[in-house]
Amino acid sequence: MEESLIYRAKNGNEQAFRLLIETYKDYVFKSIYGVLRNQKDAEDASQEVWIKIYTSLQSYEGQGFKTWISRIAVRHAIDCKRKKARRSEELVDEFAIGIDVNSERNHLVERSVLQKEQKQLMLKSLDQAPAAYRDVIEGYYIKGKTYQQLAQEQNVQVKTIETRLYRARLWIRKHWKEEDFL
Repeated sequence: MEESLIYRAKNGNEQAFRLLIETYKDYVFKSIYGVLRNQKDAEDASQEVWIKIYTSLQSYEGQGFKTWISRIAVRHAIDCKRKKARRSEELVDEFAIGIDVNSERNHLVERSVLQKEQKQLMLKSLDQAPAAYRDVIEGYYIKGKTYQQLAQEQNVQVKTIETRLYRARLWIRKHWKEEDFL
């Protein structure tokens, strides 16, 4: 079935291509998100990748469609990450040209105050999290403990800590907004 969809999409059938997108959109997104680690950037890159897949479909030769699209997705995500890093380096370079010693100290003080406020806000928000998640979030992200240390402290298996941290991340994504902490 997949091969017939690909064949029809290669011959210009838009409905077949839409079905390919529906089938693989989550897979492509996850491949990209694994590199970029940012929801919005991954969503934007996913759209760009589907355009690349569409324009490159004629070169697909049946060597494993999932592998082929993941290669396109990961390469594009790496390119996006490199571009973003270059842009931030350019901004830092431009900014560094005009810095004097006093403004740099002021900036460090301001950053320190903002980080302290952000940490307090995060701790306050952490009180809203379920107790099982609160302990692993605080231990791992705030105190910087390893999975092994947390497991030993809580007298559980490391796999239990991994599971709790995974579920805590899902809870955070659902209940916290990034702009609340900026």
